[in-house]
Amino acid sequence: MGVAVATCVFDSRRLEAVFDRCFEVSENTLLVGGADEPLYRPAGTSQPHHLLYYREDFFASALHEISHWCIAGPERRQQVDFGYWYAPEGRSESEQHAFEAVEVKPQAVEWCLSRACGYRFRVSVDNFGDGGVLPDTTGFRAAVLAQVKQWQRDGLPVRAQQFYTALCAEFGTSTTLKSQHFSAEDLD
Repeated sequence: MGVAVATCVFDSRRLEAVFDRCFEVSENTLLVGGADEPLYRPAGTSQPHHLLYYREDFFASALHEISHWCIAGPERRQQVDFGYWYAPEGRSESEQHAFEAVEVKPQAVEWCLSRACGYRFRVSVDNFGDGGVLPDTTGFRAAVLAQVKQWQRDGLPVRAQQFYTALCAEFGTSTTLKSQHFSAEDLD
């Protein structure tokens, strides 16, 4: 599928083009921007491809949704939005902890993919409390960093590694995840 890509370094259409080159044939999946809300929709009778939608033309949204897709197993990829629940802002403390527990691995993948693009990664906890204040994210940040370090030692999940390598080629960055320096200070 040919896509004309603008020269802007962090144009989300570049991510679409790389993703589609990597996964349209092998995984029957396309990355699609312009959505009001992110969504994964498995293929069906009226839709031949699995579609991974991200918000508007937001580069970070595309990376985040790709990260969820990269770690979702075959059963999850047969469910709308991978079968995940989403509670809107105003989550209770226990709901927030549950949210963070399922976000560690996707956000660790997102950080690696961001590095492959030369794009700044920011953790997302998505839950502003009273007065627009975020909850304490120290533990969550530490968990994301620990997961990245583990993948530096053991290797990324297969699709994440494939996309990481393709992004490095597209953006002209280092192809060796082990050579990257990840630290807690990067998350400030």
